[in-house]
This record gives sequence, C-alpha cells and structure tokens, in this order.
Amino acid sequence: MNLIIANKKLAIQLLEKEKRAAELLLNSKELAFQLSEKEKRASELLIANIELAYQNQEKENRASELLIANIELAYQNQEKEKRAAELVIANKELAYQNQEKENRAAELLIANIELAYQNKEKEKRAAELIVANKELEFQNKEKEKRAAELLTANKELEAFTFISSHDLQEPLRKIQTFSSRILSEEKDNLSLKGMFYFERLQLSALHMQTLINDLIAYSRTIKTEMNYENSELSKIVGEVMITLDNELKKKKATIELQQTCELKVIKSQFNQLLQNLISNAIKFCKPDVNPHIIIKGSFVKYNALTANEFILKEDYYHISVSDNGIGFDPQFKYRIFEVFQRLNEKSDYEGTGIGLTIVRKIIDNHNGIITANSEIDKGTQFDIYIPAN
Repeated sequence: MNLIIANKKLAIQLLEKEKRAAELLLNSKELAFQLSEKEKRASELLIANIELAYQNQEKENRASELLIANIELAYQNQEKEKRAAELVIANKELAYQNQEKENRAAELLIANIELAYQNKEKEKRAAELIVANKELEFQNKEKEKRAAELLTANKELEAFTFISSHDLQEPLRKIQTFSSRILSEEKDNLSLKGMFYFERLQLSALHMQTLINDLIAYSRTIKTEMNYENSELSKIVGEVMITLDNELKKKKATIELQQTCELKVIKSQFNQLLQNLISNAIKFCKPDVNPHIIIKGSFVKYNALTANEFILKEDYYHISVSDNGIGFDPQFKYRIFEVFQRLNEKSDYEGTGIGLTIVRKIIDNHNGIITANSEIDKGTQFDIYIPAN
C-alpha cells in the first residue's frame, strides 16, 4: 500500500520533473532568445552609445560655436550701440552744420546786399573822384600860378626885410630915442598939443617897429633851415607861457592843456606858431571875459580802411587851439591867413595883421594843414595837422 502510494508519488514527481524539464527547456530557449536579444540590445546600445557620444561631441562643438557666436553677437551689439551713439552725434553735428549753413547763407545774402551797396557807392565815389581830379588839376594849375607869384613876392619881401632889418631899424631907434628925450626933458616947454603930437609919434614909431619885427619873423620862416626834432607839446606850451607871462597876467588869461603828445617839428618855428595863436586869443578877447585857451595834441595813426576820415593820408599830429574870444564871421576863415589882413579896426585892436600869415607859413614848412572855425562872439578854434614822418 505504501509502495503504491510511493510509486504514485514518484510517478507524479516524474511527471512534474518532465514538466519542469519541459518548462526548463522552454526557459532555456527563452533565456537563449533573451540572451540573443540582449546581445542585439548590447550591440544596438553600443552603437547607440557611440552615436550618443558623437552627438554629445557635436553638441559640445555646437555649444562652443554658440558661445563664440554669442561673444561675436555681443561684440556686434556693442559695436551697433557705438555706431548708434556715433550716429546720434553725427546727426547732431549734421543738424548744427545745416544750421551754420543757413546762417552762412543768410550772412552771404546780407554780404551780397552790402557788396551791391558798396559797389554803387564805389561808382558814386569814382564819379566824384573824376570830378575831384578835374578840380584838383585846376587847383594845381592855380597853385602853380600862386607859387610863381609867391616866389616873386617872397624875393621882394626878403629884399624889403633886409632893408627893414638894417636900414630902417637905426633911424627908427633914433626917432624913438629922441622923442622919448623930448617928452621927458622938454615936457615943461611943450604945449598940450605938442605933447599929444609927440605921443602919437611914439605910438607910430612903436607900430612901425612891431611891423618891422613881424616882417623879420616872417622872413625867418621862409629862410630857416628845416631842423626837425622831437619835442613834447607840454614843454613847448610851458616855454610860450613863460614868454607871454606879462600878457597872460595883464588879461588874467588861463591856458588849459587837456591833452599832450610828442611832436617832431621845427621847434623854434612851432614855438613861434603857438605864441602867435595864444597872443591872438589874448588880444581878441571879450571886454568882460577873462581869456580861456584850451590846447590839445594827439598822434593819429593812419588806417587805410578808414582813409576817408583822415585829413592827411599818413600818420599825423593833430593840435587844436581854441579860445572864448570875440570870434569872427565864418566867411573870412580863409582870408585871415593872408598877409596884412585885419578883420577889425586898428583903433580897436593893435597888430600888423601878419601874425596868422606867419602861422600858416610855419604850417607850410611842416607840409601840414591849418583850419580856422569860428562864429562871432563864440570864440575861435584852430586845428593843425602835421605829418608825423
């Protein structure tokens, strides 16, 4: 019984073993299949790993390229920003230049208008210059005539002056000496009329002596050597004031030097010139007004751009002498420089009428110009222009 059971169990176990063997065979086949599949998967995985490594390498290459591209892009962006900033500055500069061009265009328009005006003015000046040249030609001819006449007159005057300074002075001094002695020593023996006649004789002799001295002074201005020297105007005025001290005190006259300068002149003649002008101002003062004389001196630099404003077409000295005296009618402003010309009665003012002629001759010796401007009872101003060279 037990053996049957054991055989049955053994049969069952054998059957189970066969099943297990069959299952094991199946499993072995499955395992062999799986191993084959694993080998295939391993081969595929190896290929995939190689591919993945290649792709990773490519990715790293792409990443490096991308990094370089990003750096290049950043540089390009920075350059673009610089270009943009430069463009802003360039646009501002262009706007400024356009504005400047508009300004220049406006200025050019104004300049063209001004140039057109100046051209018209030049045409006018040219026409005026033609007229002036004709007038100058006429004046030159007249000057040549006057020069010839003046040369003759000067020769006659020199001859007369020589006689005056030698042959007339001695008898004149005797007339003055003896008339003074008669008046002092024979005063009690003379009648009133006799006294009057002798006094008139003395006055006439004094007037004649003054005339002779003036003629001699004028002669010296003709014959003198032209020795120019540097002289300060203030110093010359001071010397003249010392010379005229008595006259200044007698008339209570004042001299005001408002502006001074250094001159290059014939000093002795220029002293005489100022002395004559100041003497005239003292002589022709108003009865109830103390003479006040104003003197100014300046150096004027020639400027070709403003040449029309210049009295002389070169550097020059400008000296003005003005007073508060009786003045004269403007129509006589040229006549007063002529020899022996007097605008007042002899009984009103002493003098020979040659003082201003001497002044003009001294100015001629300096190649200068003198003008006189005045109105009756409004004083007189003399303007002197002397070339600096």
